[in-house]
Amino acid sequence: MAQASAGILLYKREGGKLRVLLVHPGGPFWAKKDLGAWSIPKGEYADGEDPAAAALRECEEELGQRLQGNLVPLGEARQPSGKRVVAYALEGDFDVSRLCSNSFEMEWPPRSGRRQSFPEVDRAAWFVLDDARSRIHSGQKVFLDRLAERIGTA
Repeated sequence: MAQASAGILLYKREGGKLRVLLVHPGGPFWAKKDLGAWSIPKGEYADGEDPAAAALRECEEELGQRLQGNLVPLGEARQPSGKRVVAYALEGDFDVSRLCSNSFEMEWPPRSGRRQSFPEVDRAAWFVLDDARSRIHSGQKVFLDRLAERIGTA
């Protein structure tokens, strides 16, 4: 069975425009990638686990802040890798300067025998929808469209 992740597309209205929060993956593989590399804050969940609860937990791990409010389902999308992502929209705010992500460890450089720690997320930023569409992972663009359909863009 394909891996499953759940996440939250946090949004706010600012200056008359809809803005969404995206995160940039940490670690050496993503360090120099921008367009198509960003994501909604998300993470894997186990079979039988409530995806909404997993989305809240994973966002807290990646952002360092517990999000609260009414989650609006945005459905599921299959990524090019085959992973399934379930997303929820949530209106709210997050101060990106307070980002405090969990970390992971990996051998780096490859075959060096040295292990290094990297943040799961190295950056978070607010984007208007057009900018978000160019930065978000291709398999997650559908969530931006569903959000715009559901709540409007202005």
